[in-house]
Amino acid sequence: MGEELDTEIRLPRFFAVDFFCGAGGTTCGLIQAEGYVVAGIDKNPECRETYVRNNRNRTLDCAAPLYLDRDVLPRTQDYPDGQHDCLLDDLAELVGSRKRDYPDIPWLFAVCAPCQPFTRLSRGRLSAKRQERRRREAQLLRWVLPIIERFRPELLFCENVPGIMRVGGPDGIWTTFEEQLRELGYVVGSKVVCASRFGVPQFRKRSILLGVAQERVREERFADLSGSALLVPESDPDAPLITVREAIGHLPPLQAGEAHPEIPNHRARALSDLNKRRLMVLRPGEPNSRLENTRFGDLSLPCHRKVNERLKDRCFNDVYTRMRPDRPAPTITTRCHSISNGRFGHYDPRQVRGITPREAALLQSFPEDYVFYPEHMFEPAARMIGNAVPPKLAAFFAEYLVKSLKTERPSAAEERIRCRSTARRPLIFC
Repeated sequence: MGEELDTEIRLPRFFAVDFFCGAGGTTCGLIQAEGYVVAGIDKNPECRETYVRNNRNRTLDCAAPLYLDRDVLPRTQDYPDGQHDCLLDDLAELVGSRKRDYPDIPWLFAVCAPCQPFTRLSRGRLSAKRQERRRREAQLLRWVLPIIERFRPELLFCENVPGIMRVGGPDGIWTTFEEQLRELGYVVGSKVVCASRFGVPQFRKRSILLGVAQERVREERFADLSGSALLVPESDPDAPLITVREAIGHLPPLQAGEAHPEIPNHRARALSDLNKRRLMVLRPGEPNSRLENTRFGDLSLPCHRKVNERLKDRCFNDVYTRMRPDRPAPTITTRCHSISNGRFGHYDPRQVRGITPREAALLQSFPEDYVFYPEHMFEPAARMIGNAVPPKLAAFFAEYLVKSLKTERPSAAEERIRCRSTARRPLIFC
């Protein structure tokens, strides 16, 4: 009793903080890239259980990242829920202690802010309250800047929808964020990429922004002779194109309204008889214009007919249709569990149903054993899955960033140290 035990500990390639972590897609990828995620930050308590129960670091103490339920925005008279100062105190404790213990290990801040303010959908249908919330969310990147300035991580990774680059034009949020990072001493690059070119079985276009501390970046990573911009890869040369069938074809078949007794989140929503007929008559990949002339009669939606007639064009061609098995999936959204919200019908004609949350998670490149809670509910799981950064995408860019440093550490698999195990007191946050 009281004897100290020698324990073999594996060092991470980097430490990380995942801002706006949600259910943990970015964190999952950072851990896959042999990083140690100290904390995920998100003000949505709905994601806590999914985040904590699925993510565990593979280096140092192999502990789960902390889930900090914090609002990045500052507290004001008009917005009393802001917790910016409290978050700074939290990070000072978390980051400071590890910088003292492991001064040679670089830090990566992942800043994947909510994308809703930058999407075109539903902008004109929001209530005044939701419009105000979107306005505040659009300022989240701005309020991460003083955190970056204070803690000076060597590496930065940001992901968002392509529309963020268009909002505000040359003086928009994304462009301003890039310029301010350069003023803080980072070499920055950004590009719109498709996740399907990084081993994610899904056509999902996203804006990627990468940053490396100017004094640490390797010269071959510069995108120009002046060294003012960072190269951002458009694809992973080692990642094959993965199809829908390859991603989800191994799962047990289901019908609408059924749930698999052993596979978490593999449950299909019930469908009306009319929607079952719509899926029955369409082959994988067909547009819903084929619904106008079927063996059951005209199954097209009256509202779509009115819009098509008024605009003299066909709209909403993908809703109530089936995915193609031989291609990556369409973009997985927060409504991916509903066939009325996109091409989310299962590709197998024998399975007359929409995809399950488990299938959607696989199409987002989550591991097979990543469980979304509560398991029996569709909408919370679909929101978490649709809002997530694909883990494979995060893992690739984390690897790329670490290899962009002049003094890259040996891989975590090669570098091992022996140290004495010590109990660290639990952290108490304000």
